[in-house]
Amino acid sequence: MSYAQHITDLIPQRHPFVMIGNLVHCDDTLARTIFTIQEENIFVQNGFLQEPGLVENIAQTAAARMGYLCKAENKPVPVGFIGAVQQLSITGLPAVQQQITTEIIIKNQVFDVTIITGKVSCGDQLLASCEMKIFISNKP
Repeated sequence: MSYAQHITDLIPQRHPFVMIGNLVHCDDTLARTIFTIQEENIFVQNGFLQEPGLVENIAQTAAARMGYLCKAENKPVPVGFIGAVQQLSITGLPAVQQQITTEIIIKNQVFDVTIITGKVSCGDQLLASCEMKIFISNKP
């Protein structure tokens, strides 16, 4: 199942800064994406996606959820900004050609601020988790 022909229909990021491949689940409180790590990714070093890529992957999963919900209501896709990352735990890095699955859960949403929990896995292995505060811009 895919929620968009091109993931860039749902997020404001563009190549080379796209860190998600497909939105595979989306509802009011949860979103899930998949992403295959490519050698040319700007956050790949020595054959592994580095920590900033995992954090951005979580943020873009949240952005894809918001983009999908906005598209369903014929609204423009907003731009979000990471306001804070808390309780970040990174226990592994995915290698080139591995596919990661990222899941975010909405903990709280008040006005233009959304607090999420996110986790990145590769198969059965949890690679990263955190809580993230995201600010949504209402400006075009």
